[in-house]
Amino acid sequence: QVQLVESGGGLVQAGGSLRLSCTASGSSFIINAMGWYRQAPGKQRELVATITSSTNYADSVKGRFTISRDNAKNTVYLQMNSLKPEDTGVYYCNAELTRGVTGLLSHYWGQGTQVTVSS
Repeated sequence: QVQLVESGGGLVQAGGSLRLSCTASGSSFIINAMGWYRQAPGKQRELVATITSSTNYADSVKGRFTISRDNAKNTVYLQMNSLKPEDTGVYYCNAELTRGVTGLLSHYWGQGTQVTVSS
């Protein structure tokens, strides 16, 4: 009943920028927190950034990435600057929700968007 859809991934040269978007759709939920995770080829999924009333970043992206949220649109963004080849991977959106149907806490994942940084 709740779906997250990511967009904005693509191929970019080192030093370039990309902006990822993730929109939650559905009804009967309240978003408590949203975040971005990534998974490089052959590696485990790792946290990139989260946002609640404050923001949190992985050390590897501090100073380069910025997470923000538009509550009216149920959308979270990830502005990625000064991209490096090490940033290559599939980026996943995550949302922590309180569902109106049950009142229980739930987590949802998007299907991911590919980010490839060359050179």
